[in-house]
Formats: sequence, structure tokens, C-alpha cells
Amino acid sequence: MPGLNETPTSERLHIAVFGLRNAGKSSLVNAIAGQDVSLVSTVPGTTTDPVSKAMEMPILGPIVLIDTAGIDDEGDLGRMRAGKAMSIMDRADIAVLVIDPCKGVSTWEKDVAGLAAARGVPVVAAIHKVDLITAGEASEATKEASDRLGLGQSVVRVVQVSTRTGAGIGALKEALIEAAPKDRPAPPIVADLLRAGDVVVLVTPIDPSAPKSRLILPQVQVIREIIEHGACALVTTGDDLPSTLETLRDAPRIVITDSQVFAKVAESVPAEVPLTSFSILLARQKGDLGGMVSAARLVDELEPGDRVLIAEACSHHRLDDDIGKVKIPRLLEKRVGGALSFGFCSGWDYPPDLAGYRLVIHCGGCMINRREMVSRMRRAREAGVPVTNYGVILAYLNGILDRVIAPFRCADAESHCVAPLESGQQGS
Repeated sequence: MPGLNETPTSERLHIAVFGLRNAGKSSLVNAIAGQDVSLVSTVPGTTTDPVSKAMEMPILGPIVLIDTAGIDDEGDLGRMRAGKAMSIMDRADIAVLVIDPCKGVSTWEKDVAGLAAARGVPVVAAIHKVDLITAGEASEATKEASDRLGLGQSVVRVVQVSTRTGAGIGALKEALIEAAPKDRPAPPIVADLLRAGDVVVLVTPIDPSAPKSRLILPQVQVIREIIEHGACALVTTGDDLPSTLETLRDAPRIVITDSQVFAKVAESVPAEVPLTSFSILLARQKGDLGGMVSAARLVDELEPGDRVLIAEACSHHRLDDDIGKVKIPRLLEKRVGGALSFGFCSGWDYPPDLAGYRLVIHCGGCMINRREMVSRMRRAREAGVPVTNYGVILAYLNGILDRVIAPFRCADAESHCVAPLESGQQGS
């Protein structure tokens, strides 16, 4: 199982660096990383698309450093680059705002701090290139940043740094540790449902889109959690599930299946055995399970011709019977009784304007962090568009939605991780 011990990008702390062109963002990223991550040049606009680097930092652990284009980039293309840079705030856990003391704090920096405040992202302001100014000027720049950006509000600390001399880099790293969200790491996917010694049956049909010899990421993550918490993971396929269950002396604690084989698995698993799917577990860990359940129930209000967005967080080669491109649309149109108008997006290309869609159906989101998933759901909510995910919608269309959310005591729309069953309780 290659990569079992590697931390997925979606579970890393995301630190994004923002600032004007030539403020020294790329130099600062390289200094934090201790290696050349970004190309450094005196030419304005050298960094175009965001550049990411996964690494480890003492105390913070696994992180992703993100270098962005200048927020003041010009022209049509420049404004697109700047817009993409600002969109990174949707996935940032910490924002580093690089300030050129010779230019001071402008509307651009205030906009970044304001967006961070709106998103609940802590900001560390870095007064850069202090080797080029006097100590007095550096103090004035620090005070200006504190006053104009709101120290103690979204801005956690203002530090003075120089990547040329190395001054202040240690203080910057300390500020990042101080700014790190205290609720990390992310809530568990399944561990809170288990006790030591439990047997968990995982139904994992081989995904043709996954590289040979690999399971897909959610399957690997669930297996890892099960083992780490002293339970036993028993992996099988949909066809072999009946014989697998027969070999067990006692009923498994829970059966977790790939959503694409929900119907077959539901027939094989006794009603008293809790059943859910990888995608539904991700819905409760990363998003809003209650909201997604409510959105799935709105399917019966769809009419032929309505627009539905199918969104995926990764970019992969779509197969002939792809779950998002083919299977879910086919089941939806059968339920609605006519053709629907589908939009599709993948990777980071989530549409900025969702107006006109009646429903968004998202994948489990294993490739993005919780902050990005919550941001996508918020944007849909602001547009008045309900959001569900693959597992939830497939459960509803197969008539087993109530059963597969029964392992959770509630589906609180405001909770990212609903409470597990009490010991021995099977749900209702």
C-alpha cells in the first residue's frame, strides 16, 4: 500500500503567503522551507500560478507552503492571477502577509487582512527587507501594520524579517506556531465510532482509476485509523461480502462500503449491523452531514431541464462508467423522469458563480482540506444552492439513506463530526 505513512495534502496545515509583486513572497517561502521552492527574481510578476510545497516543520508537523501571485498584478491576465491568489484563502489555515516597508500598508494588504478575517484565518504580517531600512523605520512600519491591519483581530503578530540576512526568520516560525489553529488535527474519519478489538468490514471494489497496486485515498485513511485504534480491518469486495460475513463468529462493529455498490451491500448486510460508506464518513469529517442529508432529500423537487453541478476535488481520467460523469447523472435523470443540465468541475476549478444551479453534488473531498470543503459549501449556501455528496445522494437514490446515517446519533447541520453511537447501540 504505497504512501501509507505519508500525510495526505488534505490533512496538512496550509500556510499561504500573500503580498504585492516584488514584496519578497517567494524569498520568504524559500526561507521558511529552507530550500528553493519558488523562483526568485526582481522582475515583477515572476510567480504566476500558486506554488505549493509539502514539508515538515518542528511543532507544526506536516504542512503545505503556498506561494501566490502578487495581489496587485495588472492587466486582464494579471487580475486573473491575483484573483486566483486571493482564492487560496479558502484553503489557508494561516495567512502570511508580506509587507514592503518602503511602500507601507496599502488597500491591497488591508483587503487581504479583511478577507482573512471574514474567513476566520489568522494572519502573520511580515515586514520584509528590514536590512534595507533603519531600525527606526522598521519600528514605524511595524506600528503602521499593527494599527492599519488590526493587531489582535485577524493579525496575530507582526514580525520584522530579512531573507538576505536571515534576521527574524526564527521569530516568523514562532509566530506561525502561535497562529496555528488549536483544533488541529482534523476530526477522525471513523475512529470515534470504534472500540479496541472491534472488527470493521470494508467493502472496497478495486477502483479502475486508481494506479495498479493502490487503494484509493479514503480507503487507505480508514484502514490506517482502524489499525491505529486497536480495531481490525477486514477488507473484501461486494461479491465476496456474504462469504466474508459468514466467516465471522460475531457481527462486525460496522460495515463501510464504497458508495457505488450500496445496493448490493445493503442486501447482504443484516439490518442490525451498522452500515455506512467512505464518502459519508468524509461528509461528517469535512463538511456538513446534516446539510448534505437535507440536500439529498430535495432531489425529488428537481424537474427536467434543471441545472446540477457535479464537483470533484481531484483531476483524474474519467472512465466510460465514471461515477460522477455517468452513474450519478443516469440515476438522477431516471429519478426525475427526464434530462437534466449537468455542469462538471474538477480539481481547484470550483465555479465562482453558482447561481442558476438547483443542486451541487460533490465528491467526498479526500484531496482537499476541511477549510476548502467548508468554503465551497458556504459559497453554495450564499447562492441559495443546496450541496450534497456522492455517498449521500447514492444512498438516497437507493432508498437506504436513513439506514446509512443511523450509525451517527444525529446529523447536526452545524457540526462537522456528529456524535457516535453509545456502546452497543445500533441506531434507529
